[in-house]
Amino acid sequence: MMLGLMAIIFFNLAANYTENTSLSKLAHYYVEKGPQEIGAANIVTAVVVTYRGLDTLGEVTVLFISAAGVGLLLRRKKAEQNNNHKKINSVKETANTHKSSSEIVETATELLLPMIILFGVYVFLNGHLSPGGGFQGGAIIASGTMFLLLALPKSHISRLLIAITESLSGFSYVVVGVLGVVMAGGFLDNRFISSGTYGNLFSAGAIPLIYSFIGLKVGFELSAVLDRFRKETSNEEDDPV
Repeated sequence: MMLGLMAIIFFNLAANYTENTSLSKLAHYYVEKGPQEIGAANIVTAVVVTYRGLDTLGEVTVLFISAAGVGLLLRRKKAEQNNNHKKINSVKETANTHKSSSEIVETATELLLPMIILFGVYVFLNGHLSPGGGFQGGAIIASGTMFLLLALPKSHISRLLIAITESLSGFSYVVVGVLGVVMAGGFLDNRFISSGTYGNLFSAGAIPLIYSFIGLKVGFELSAVLDRFRKETSNEEDDPV
């Protein structure tokens, strides 16, 4: 019954949908005034980190809470397993051992991983000039981490490095936002740094800096989630740093 009701609602929405032929007043303001006020060629991502800066802060906070929740749930599950199974025989340990990857996969990983990370950095550093931004670049970096964990299951990621980088990135992001309030017109206002020459890499004020902090925070948080799942799956008791 509920599915039928939802189908009727979505059918009515699709049947009565009409495409807008003109921009709204707010969108028109962004398009007309955005390049002069913000100095970014990519007005879409510039709006996300300037005009909608508080929304972006909320999105980063949600991601942090999600990563923390995953770590808490997996840690609790692991503690329960340790209480119920204090002694693990050697047969089970052997069964849980990851099978080594082939030499071709390992070599490809060593060659491609730096390129993936470099591409992620490129995406969030150029977010004010081309399609991309902090979230996209961070997701690309996390995909490189997933590639590493799948291709080289015996590899280890420093959780201390992840925690420090993620914390410093988040703290720096908030500091930049406060500097926008103190030295410019509002939270995450990029104009407290010179806008530079329109269209150049070092332009758009503090937007490249903001994207760098968001990209690092998102990339390392998602990498931490992947690493926690890998640790839980393999039943590793050690936490190498």
